[in-house]
Amino acid sequence: MPRLEWPLHIVRRVVIGVIVLAVLAVAVPLTVDWIQEKRARCGDGVVKMGDDRECVGVTDGSYVFADHLGPVEKKIKEENDRVEEKGAKYVSVAYMTSFTLTEDDSNSEESVRHELEGALLAQHRHNGGDLSSSPKIKLLIANMGSSAAHWEHTVDELIDRKTSDDKLVAVTGLGPSDTQNLDALKRLSDNGFALVSSTMTATNIEGIKGLVRVSPTNVDEAYAASAYLKEEKVRRAVVVQDDARDNYYAKTLGDAFTKVFQDIEGHELVADRMTYDSSKESWPNELHYMPGQLCDQKPEAVFFAGRGMHLTRFLDAIANRPCQNREFMVITGDDTTNLTADDLAHAAESRVRVFYTGLAHPDMWREDPDSVSRPSARHFQPGGLLAEWFPDDQHQDGQAIMAHDSVLTAAQGIQMASLGEVTGESVARMFHQMNSRQQVPGASGFISFQNNGNPRNKAIPILHLNAKGRSELVEVSARRGEPARKQ
Repeated sequence: MPRLEWPLHIVRRVVIGVIVLAVLAVAVPLTVDWIQEKRARCGDGVVKMGDDRECVGVTDGSYVFADHLGPVEKKIKEENDRVEEKGAKYVSVAYMTSFTLTEDDSNSEESVRHELEGALLAQHRHNGGDLSSSPKIKLLIANMGSSAAHWEHTVDELIDRKTSDDKLVAVTGLGPSDTQNLDALKRLSDNGFALVSSTMTATNIEGIKGLVRVSPTNVDEAYAASAYLKEEKVRRAVVVQDDARDNYYAKTLGDAFTKVFQDIEGHELVADRMTYDSSKESWPNELHYMPGQLCDQKPEAVFFAGRGMHLTRFLDAIANRPCQNREFMVITGDDTTNLTADDLAHAAESRVRVFYTGLAHPDMWREDPDSVSRPSARHFQPGGLLAEWFPDDQHQDGQAIMAHDSVLTAAQGIQMASLGEVTGESVARMFHQMNSRQQVPGASGFISFQNNGNPRNKAIPILHLNAKGRSELVEVSARRGEPARKQ
């Protein structure tokens, strides 16, 4: 059989063609993957996820999660750049919550913007302001997406930052008291981070390794609310509570008030707890029919254990009550601080006296100078740094103060741990040394911690929602309804 011989130029073409095909077989999938990854990325450390293609993850301020956050993120980026440019020793602290919000979130854009502004203020004071100390801190911004739906991705990104150049040691903020945020902080705890919650108040979130909170618990708020009602000679009350399974805030708040109010001699709940379920579409209808029952029960006060976003609907219902000649007093918890200025103004139109236990208020130091750090409080006053940096924002809601105090706590823990190696574990151990002269000089009150991570004898403001929709400070209370004092 004759041997088939190809001309050399044809052999060369065949060989080149085979090589090209082999290269394409590898390059095309890689190119496709690169294009898909490029389309999925919003910025360094931030990717698009979910049906709504939310941008979630971690940034140093380089990527802006929402337009309204642009000014504060720009300042955070500038502060982070200064830390790196100076070549000083530094570690990182992350502020984590949901920054891309929908109507399903209990927080508002206004409230999370204020949180980030407060976090920036604490970073500035620690790095080069009136509380300047070392090591310096970079502030990272961690977005879990609406309703913390993508917390797993964001937490994984934070874990990666632990061993990167960022040297992440602490995570602050941590979002509202719900299932997703609790799962997130447990995962962070398992990975050795120091954790400081700014606004979590649910009583059942305690005893988690590395976790402390700068906010009072719902039990503390219930004592403060009950003591105030006692001062007002209120003896008959009823509880309205959100019964949604994942709303730890509402359940623990309702349970605490039910117990504490009845423990005071001469006080009684005039009816069984009235409930609605915010996880069901019918929840507005459930609230709509409650005023008729309240007219029959004739309580002197209604304790509302639910989110601020539900409170406005409840007040609308009461404003249209069948017993128009009967006055109503509603007292509720700190989630009211998540309402926008417009929400509060609308709520004030209900012709019902509304009081609530807040987490903080800029005027607390005037009411009780011994319970609050005056230098810290001054930054939240007219003419203070926040007013200078963000003149178009009001900070009566307390969110900026709580975020500031949580980052300040982490910063003080970092400074205290700096005699040795600064790690998440070493910073967390310092939280329990913050007693006596080592208390955190918070704008929400001087802060020290019990062994379970809850603050000790934390100041609690009693606030009144006035006719203009502004929060007025009534008094400063504490866990047992007694004035808070610096220890």
